[in-house]
Amino acid sequence: MKPNIFLRRTSGRTAGRASASTLLAVGLAASLALTATGCAKSEDDKADSGDSKAVGEGDAGQVVSSPGAGGKTCVIGDYGAKKLDLKSATVGFSQSEKEANPFRIAETASIKAEAEKRGVKLLTANAQSQFSKQISDVQDLIAKGADLLVIAPLNSDGWEPVLRRAKAKHIPIVTIDRKINAAACEDYVSFIGSDFVEQGRRAADRMIEATGGKGEIAILLGAAGNNVTTDRTRGFQERLRAKAPDLKVVFKQTGEFAREKGQQVTEQLIQSKPGIDGIYAENDEMGLGAVGALKGAGKKAGDVKIVTIDGTKNAVRGIVDGWIDGVIESNPRFGPLAFQTLDTFTKGGKVAQDIVIKDSAYTKDNAKSDLGKAY
Repeated sequence: MKPNIFLRRTSGRTAGRASASTLLAVGLAASLALTATGCAKSEDDKADSGDSKAVGEGDAGQVVSSPGAGGKTCVIGDYGAKKLDLKSATVGFSQSEKEANPFRIAETASIKAEAEKRGVKLLTANAQSQFSKQISDVQDLIAKGADLLVIAPLNSDGWEPVLRRAKAKHIPIVTIDRKINAAACEDYVSFIGSDFVEQGRRAADRMIEATGGKGEIAILLGAAGNNVTTDRTRGFQERLRAKAPDLKVVFKQTGEFAREKGQQVTEQLIQSKPGIDGIYAENDEMGLGAVGALKGAGKKAGDVKIVTIDGTKNAVRGIVDGWIDGVIESNPRFGPLAFQTLDTFTKGGKVAQDIVIKDSAYTKDNAKSDLGKAY
């Protein structure tokens, strides 16, 4: 199970891009040694159990999207830090959410596995979905001697106390999955993640195809206060307005990226809009909660079209079983790319301020055959 991280040339992306020279440098280094990893059971020692091996089957590695011209980069001198050897450094990793979500399980397992593979000392903390705890967690990682930080932010705002402290100690920060509202190459080095607006657009395309472009649909919003929710909503609604004006959003409510909450909100939806035609869930867990609510209401598979984002095994199985019509992937296996970015940066190389990964998708045509790639 050794899928390499490598670079592909693609087109049609609209989010911030790294420069071609940056990606070439990262790609050359990455091709030497990187492998992707899969998910495990929890963010403790179980993350290294045998369960993690099954998830890495197939093409599990993150692939960097082609950059746009003039993508901004960062070098260690501009950031104000000093070169160091990653192997002798201590890396602190701050996870944002409880380990009940398969995305977070796979994300944490990937970070841990890559640190172990590289022989890098790793300190970890989990904020348990509490932003105040995440701020104190990162400050504690700094106090414990972290030379570098990888942060999966819970919220996009409110990071000033951490950024001030890290900047005073010249500690490079890479954020994964979610952005923080701060200055790249000044407050943090790079963001690594998906083009969330594009994910929303692709989800809309799938919903338009599933519904025929007409009817009433609901949106199960993600948690408030982060760019993922904002961008996935914006991309979805923009695409509907442009391509399917007869497909109306008649219900929007947050499911907080949680299965239980997604089920509760969908139960309310069924009461208020019993004839709803489709549900766009901004992550798989909420979508699976919606499936539970529909089953409880006596609905049959396919009565309500459901499109989700993430790529968990349970959601992809939902396609096979007929309950879900499409899943847009959001790859959580950040370990190899995050550590390669830190390695390149700390050696004095250029890295992109925005490193956007390419995501695949699951449909009725490939769900069964590609189930092994899900996490």
